[in-house]
Amino acid sequence: MQRYKILHRTYYNFSAPVRLEAHVLRMRPRESHELRIESSRLNITPTATLRWHRDVENNSVATATFNSQTSQLLIENEVIIQQYNQAPLDFLVAGYATDYPFTYMHEDWMVLSPYMAIPGQTDISQLPEWLDNIWPVGEKIQTFALLQRLCIHIQQTLSYQLREEPGVQSPAETLSRGTGSCRDFASLFMAAARHLGLAARFVSGYLHAEASSANYGSTHAWAEVYLPGAGWTGFDPTGGVLAGSSHIAVAVARLPELVPPVAGSFVGPPGVSLDVGVWVSAL
Repeated sequence: MQRYKILHRTYYNFSAPVRLEAHVLRMRPRESHELRIESSRLNITPTATLRWHRDVENNSVATATFNSQTSQLLIENEVIIQQYNQAPLDFLVAGYATDYPFTYMHEDWMVLSPYMAIPGQTDISQLPEWLDNIWPVGEKIQTFALLQRLCIHIQQTLSYQLREEPGVQSPAETLSRGTGSCRDFASLFMAAARHLGLAARFVSGYLHAEASSANYGSTHAWAEVYLPGAGWTGFDPTGGVLAGSSHIAVAVARLPELVPPVAGSFVGPPGVSLDVGVWVSAL
């Protein structure tokens, strides 16, 4: 078991006093048999009323409402977790799904079908040729080995680029540019997996990584694929690795844009600056 402390601070400065509308917060890690929350503290200035609920994906979501005008908004979340996912490779894929291609059981397909659909307006014209470099059609391969090959190929052939601007590049953009952020690589991995007929979803969370010139930050994104017998299995194409004890999931979704850590609006004069800091430390 590994313990981590996560500090996530979001700070807005407005050009003048404004009225804050409701803000939706997704900062609480997803609890499971692999992860337990030891303590949690969420501080918001100005004072807010919090209401918690579980969304359709079973993510913990807090809605903050405000009663006073303000020229600043501070959201600070501090969590200590216990992470038990020490052996991410310790799973068995169901016999019928060991080799690719396979077909999901009907009862699973009914639930997984939304995670297998390519979103409308998404250009995937480059995917078939790109995937031929990873898996020539007809080559005998195990399902997990194919996904692992896809994950490593993204890490080895594309260049990581920190992007501060909001939004996610389309798979076509990422392939054309040859660069992307962790959320862009996760989105590309998802599109490729779905093109192969597999159920995939987006994961937003934190990563504990040692400080280095290649350290791409403590907020992180990766993808999960549903493998019968193993369940939702995380693949991190930014690092080219299977998601493990250093990966701390906060929210999952069918589409990347559905799970921002903070989402809200204000009424008042235009002009706002944003400062975000995230620190993940092993205890």
